[in-house]
Amino acid sequence: MSPSASDPTKVLIADDQALVRRGFRMILEIEPDVDVVGEASDGQGAVTGARDLAADIVLMDVRMPGVDGIEATRQITADNRCRAKVIMLTTFDMDDYVYDALQAGASGFLLKDIQPEMLVAGVHAVHAGESLLAPTVTRRMIETFLDRRPPRGRVDDARLRSLTERERQTLELIARGLSNTEIAEAFVVSEATVKTHVGRVLTKLGVRDRVHAVIYAYEHGLNSA
Repeated sequence: MSPSASDPTKVLIADDQALVRRGFRMILEIEPDVDVVGEASDGQGAVTGARDLAADIVLMDVRMPGVDGIEATRQITADNRCRAKVIMLTTFDMDDYVYDALQAGASGFLLKDIQPEMLVAGVHAVHAGESLLAPTVTRRMIETFLDRRPPRGRVDDARLRSLTERERQTLELIARGLSNTEIAEAFVVSEATVKTHVGRVLTKLGVRDRVHAVIYAYEHGLNSA
């Protein structure tokens, strides 16, 4: 049975530092619409817990003993039995692991010293399928890391060809860092219509969320559109 909109967001906290886990748990447990279903002190525990506890969100430390956060994220997002989305916990906003984490399937990032209200808002945003970072920040971050990779021209991809003209335009605007509100203004349509377009883009491209739609666009040469 799929969860309803009224069900609490199930969160698993994965960090090798007990104080960090305890701190995040204390912040989240006071929220009536969040349920901390468990903790993990390493990546393997995060993978097992995400699946067995049916977590919606995993707060994942990048650096952990054994299986690190990036490999754990890769395993979680590749497991069809697991619905969890992963938010990486970092100590630096431009950590060298950011691009690897995105490629592994992470849906967003939080600094460990984030304000409590932003932690809660971030969990809800990712659970709802939104980008955790502001669109312009997401774009700048992804540009920085893709610029380090060999340049690629436009790539012929059946998924890209499956998009309608409006859906392709939507993808290009997402890649430029525009929010749904800004896209609605550009198209002179409602935000609800844009949300529908975005949902169809994600489905046709087979990507988990908006962040990965941006990566797809950049890797398929749409950043110059």
